[in-house]
Amino acid sequence: MGIRVANVSKCFDDFRAVDNVSVDVESGSLVALLGPSGSGKSTLLRLIAGLEQIDEGRIWITGEEATARSVQDRQVGFVFQHFALFKHRNVRQNVAFGLELRRWKQEAIRRRVDELLELVQMQGLGNRYPSQLSGGQRQRVALARALAVQPRVLLLDEPFSALDAKVRKELRAWLRNLHDEMHVTTVIVTHDQEEAMEVADKIVVMNNGRVEQIGTPAEIYDQPATPFVMGFIGAVNVLPQGAMQVAGPAADAPVDAQLFVRPHDLEVFLEPQAGTVPVELRRLSHMGRDLQAELLLRDGQLITAQIPREQIVFGSLQPGSNLHVRSRNARAFVPDYSI
Repeated sequence: MGIRVANVSKCFDDFRAVDNVSVDVESGSLVALLGPSGSGKSTLLRLIAGLEQIDEGRIWITGEEATARSVQDRQVGFVFQHFALFKHRNVRQNVAFGLELRRWKQEAIRRRVDELLELVQMQGLGNRYPSQLSGGQRQRVALARALAVQPRVLLLDEPFSALDAKVRKELRAWLRNLHDEMHVTTVIVTHDQEEAMEVADKIVVMNNGRVEQIGTPAEIYDQPATPFVMGFIGAVNVLPQGAMQVAGPAADAPVDAQLFVRPHDLEVFLEPQAGTVPVELRRLSHMGRDLQAELLLRDGQLITAQIPREQIVFGSLQPGSNLHVRSRNARAFVPDYSI
């Protein structure tokens, strides 16, 4: 096992940031801690790194208990959100910093830095300073510095959130490819659902300091364990039971259950069909390959449908047009009245 977190809790005054969390990260895997701001994911990462001390529970790293060990003794590589590079050191000096502290010989440092700069596709830029690099390049340098000391595990705290969308997407693909080459046990914190789905072998969904669900991206999306998970991972419409006809297990849900329907699981028709309900088109947005329709149910609730362009003739549709909709798939959850 690469990392084992067992019944870990952490409080800051009266605030319980991490509440009895247990997570296993398999050796060589890439796991994403996903959740909204304040869900406890960054605190959990800092507890694994030893940057915060736990109040309860235990942590193991590569089979050895690390609960009481210092940051240095845990031998983890940590990449922060805002790069944290030394402004007065060039790229090579930044990457070499941890090796110098460990008193590596200069020739060994030079070889290791050359190897890492090639690995992160920064060869030829070793003499530049952080101010001369783009945001994406700086984050690659930060990752090379974390890898320089050959850490047992690699921890990344929202490493791409300060970058623009295009660069984030490029670096996500690059990170996944890099991980597949190196197989370093890696945990990445993110609040970006798409990022987690794209890079991770498994996702740990957190909310209010607790784990809501652990699973592969497909399991998290297709088999959400709780209403929070379904609502947080991808767009969803939440409807009262009976708002529309549904098939499958959701059809037999209790009367007080809520129906959760993905926009792409709604079928839209110009004429009534079996099982459809009437709706009024409020807005039609062109999203490239698909159309996004805002639809008004008779009870006044707005829902969103995602429609392939070839599925419907949209040229004559205007706000106020009468349409008909039904669900191909839905999940039902009974509200937790104890909250």
